[in-house]
Amino acid sequence: MAADPLSRVFSALADPIRRDMVARLAVGDATVNELAEPYDVSVQAVSKHLQVLGDAGLVSRTREAQRRPVHLEAEVFDLMTRWIERYRRQAEERYRRLDDLLRSMPDEVEPTPPPQPPQAPQTGASR
Repeated sequence: MAADPLSRVFSALADPIRRDMVARLAVGDATVNELAEPYDVSVQAVSKHLQVLGDAGLVSRTREAQRRPVHLEAEVFDLMTRWIERYRRQAEERYRRLDDLLRSMPDEVEPTPPPQPPQAPQTGASR
């Protein structure tokens, strides 16, 4: 897996089951068994998904007596948000410049007719 934190986060979120787990954990903490319930996969497979999310810093596990809930580390989303926001601002700036250019163009421009294809020379013999 990639070494930088942003790549680890995006890589972890590339899987639809992991994205769904993150969405569920956004509502509240859950145990591995609770997270495994809606999927047709083993608890071991869910644990592996949680390991990937944990390695990316998206989730952590705590101990509450006999219960070991999984907790969403929402501050990791700040890293993604800053990265996305930078490119959103750049795209917005390009659209603003395009809007300015389109506003500066005259409204009534005579359309230019499309070029006509060259005519084949006519031969003198007709039948």
